[in-house]
Amino acid sequence: MSTRSTAEWQSADSKHFLHPFTDFKGLAKKGSRIIARAENIYLWDSEGHKILDAMSGLWCVNVGYGQQSLIDAAAKQMGELPFYNAFFQTATTPAIELAEVLAEISPPQFQHVFFTSSGSEGNDTIVRMVRRYWDVLGQPERQVIIGRNNGYHGSTMAGASLGGMSGMHVQGGLPIPNITHIEQPHWFELGGTQSREEFGITAARWLEDKILAVGPERVAAFIGEPVQGAGGVIVPPSTYWPEIQRICDKYGVLLVSDEVICGFGRTGNWFGCETMGTKPDLMTFAKGVTSGYIPLGGVMVGERVAKVLIEQGGEFNHGFTYSGHPTACAVALANIKLLREQDVVRKVREDLGPYLAQRFAELNEHPLVGEIQTCGMMGAVQLVKDKAKRQCFDGALEVGMLCRAHCFGNGLIMRAVGDRMIVAPPLVMTRAQIDEMMVLIKRCLDLTLDQVKGLGWL
Repeated sequence: MSTRSTAEWQSADSKHFLHPFTDFKGLAKKGSRIIARAENIYLWDSEGHKILDAMSGLWCVNVGYGQQSLIDAAAKQMGELPFYNAFFQTATTPAIELAEVLAEISPPQFQHVFFTSSGSEGNDTIVRMVRRYWDVLGQPERQVIIGRNNGYHGSTMAGASLGGMSGMHVQGGLPIPNITHIEQPHWFELGGTQSREEFGITAARWLEDKILAVGPERVAAFIGEPVQGAGGVIVPPSTYWPEIQRICDKYGVLLVSDEVICGFGRTGNWFGCETMGTKPDLMTFAKGVTSGYIPLGGVMVGERVAKVLIEQGGEFNHGFTYSGHPTACAVALANIKLLREQDVVRKVREDLGPYLAQRFAELNEHPLVGEIQTCGMMGAVQLVKDKAKRQCFDGALEVGMLCRAHCFGNGLIMRAVGDRMIVAPPLVMTRAQIDEMMVLIKRCLDLTLDQVKGLGWL
């Protein structure tokens, strides 16, 4: 066991480790929180503080920490065949078996998978595969892929381009050519006087407007998360996705469901598209496929696309060293087996998800809360200055970050997206642990309320 102090770890961290999505100078001054160990839904830092992880690591530790069957699967595979590639007309048995299992649990149109190591790589693969599909069909002009403002599809050049986050686009000359965006289906921000259901139709028809503006003969695909995760757990109105499906069908546009966050039980079904009632042509996955125990991602390829690529396409010049990594695939198999044995997906749909929604609804009474949204084991709390007017705080005040600081100080990891506080806890959480989390959330909202009042912001 290491004898380094927290300060020594922080010093080494600031000297050598460049963190993702980080102001390096600011972090070096403050010092990282050093996470030392984990069990079930809890973390402990290097100072011994216990923390309830209401974000499942980074949306991914669906089965919680310390699952021995996943650890054993990795060790066993590492002993037998730690790695071999899928190039040169070669395969490994864990990759083949996982492909079979993914086809079993996915919607019926999906019988093929292309493996990557992450969701970002998966969405890069989407760009390559979608454009290759149309090229093989003799329509190479169909290059344009439509995403959404405030959508998130990774941080690689193609993934960040598909996403609609302006802060990412200003760095690196993004988006790359032939990727464009429509507005997000965020009723609280954009719905005005419309009902949620009316707004859902309006928001979906922004896609049709964009297709017509670009030219239907040039549009290759539309990509969206069933629920926008990193954008703030924005659950679209019930009318939104059926209308999106209709529009894609009308113009022959491929529908891509980014399931990196929503997949593997998060929304109460194996995949979020099942919850939303869509029939996508392609699905990106990662995170929950291994519950984050080891990196793995991929693309489920629907038969519409697979048939063309297999029967007409010739060589697809794309892939990664770690596509179908045998140890990662072995862990994924153990993870899916555990989800099945413990009936986790049904429990999220019929028990834990509804209970989380019930407990979150109580937050509507809080003076700072303008809206709550949940879907399965995801939840969002919109902090507002004026509930009646749906008036938010000035973004420069960073009220969400004040609330996040109170969460950290009280043993809770709850993420701030602007002034929208979000959770995505492990799917193996109990009702008692949801109650425990809600006590912490309410305490932190009260502390934030006292603080903003003390600062004269209310």
